[in-house]
Amino acid sequence: MIKLYKLVKNEFLKIVGKKRLYITLAVLFIMVAAFAYGQYDSLNRTKIQLANRLGVTAITDWKSIVGQQILDYQARLDSPYQDEDRRAQTRVRMEQSQFYLDNNINTVDLTAANFTTKIISQSMSLFLPLLMILLAADLVSGEMGEGTIKFLLVQGIPRWKLLLSKYIALLGLETVVLFFSFIFSILISGLLFGYGGWLEPVATGFKIVGGKLDTSHVTFVAQWEYILMAFGLAYYVSIVVGTISLMISVLVRSSIASLGIVLAFLIGGSQLTSYLATWQLPRYLFTSNLNLMSYISGSLQSIQGMNMTFSITVLAVWTITALVVSFVYFNKRDILV
Repeated sequence: MIKLYKLVKNEFLKIVGKKRLYITLAVLFIMVAAFAYGQYDSLNRTKIQLANRLGVTAITDWKSIVGQQILDYQARLDSPYQDEDRRAQTRVRMEQSQFYLDNNINTVDLTAANFTTKIISQSMSLFLPLLMILLAADLVSGEMGEGTIKFLLVQGIPRWKLLLSKYIALLGLETVVLFFSFIFSILISGLLFGYGGWLEPVATGFKIVGGKLDTSHVTFVAQWEYILMAFGLAYYVSIVVGTISLMISVLVRSSIASLGIVLAFLIGGSQLTSYLATWQLPRYLFTSNLNLMSYISGSLQSIQGMNMTFSITVLAVWTITALVVSFVYFNKRDILV
């Protein structure tokens, strides 16, 4: 009987040997580089526009930028053309900017450290799940379509052990992708913004109560601690999306169909959340709960009444259900014909 670690090693090497992993890493590199340049260009244009507005040569003080942002937010709040949802979002952003200004926390100037946190936070609900789907969507269905999975089963390997080895290998690959996300972010952004910022304070623990910012539970951590929090939550999201993708891969034979179904779930679920935000159902979709960093950063939730505990629990239920369905169906499915 082949031992589990040999099966895991075999599955890991099979995934590493596929072009899809390297395409995924190439896409990741390009997206990080594009986002870094976009942030660099946006910050420079903001400083130039503010300098022109104030009639000075250049803006070197980040407080001037934050102060102008607060004035712009106030102007939007005073506008009669904003609906209540946009007004609430603007109010939260203004109150948060004022909190940063009062506590001397520079959220304007970028470093490699805070850029890394920003990109993993903004990619948690869509881009990161897409990368996980690319890795997991054909993990089983691809081998079923090619017929290669039969060669392992005829050797007497228990089906549960074979599927478990694939799942463990997938978790390892998710770790690799997140590791390269960190490396790419640091190396690329450091060229533009410098490699410092690891000990800068970050405010976390914001809450939204009645459409207003609650800062009574705010605590301050170092940037490197915040990065660990961000990547920890990102890995949890990766496990959830990867497990659901594995389930779809088990349920269908075609790798193309598997990829299409998971993408439809991801994109369709996000759209459903936007259009049916007042309903109860969307809050129980896994796609509505992926952006876990929003609870730490204090972003206004599209669906009211959700919190970190709720989202983590919903994602855990989806993960456990997907695992149970995957193993039960894989053990019963007629694969050898």
